[in-house]
Amino acid sequence: MSENAHAHDHGHHSGGHEASHGSVKSYVTGFILSVILTAIPFWMVMSGAIENKALLAGLVMAIGAVQIVVHMIYFLHMNTKSEGGWTVMALMFTVIIVVIALSGSLWVMHHLNTNMMPMGVEMMRNMP
Repeated sequence: MSENAHAHDHGHHSGGHEASHGSVKSYVTGFILSVILTAIPFWMVMSGAIENKALLAGLVMAIGAVQIVVHMIYFLHMNTKSEGGWTVMALMFTVIIVVIALSGSLWVMHHLNTNMMPMGVEMMRNMP
């Protein structure tokens, strides 16, 4: 009786353990999507396909955001069902911290840029 219970528990444990890991097919899919999502911005920048620099930067950042989602789904196995939704909560916390850090850094850099005394080329030439 205890052997059957042990076998049942062991089978249940390995089934749950395998469910949290991806299959070879999902890893290959994630890898192919990652390569494509890396090659597209590289091609856009290197070929000069888009002349507008602001539009190009926006597209590169958008494709980068899509690539982050691909990595989270295919390599980190984040979804709403795993671990009772804690992975999504951890993701939301991480996004909030990153937004705070980036916006704070941009705010500080902007204010340093606007409040610092500009030094022109003439002033730099006269420096000892």
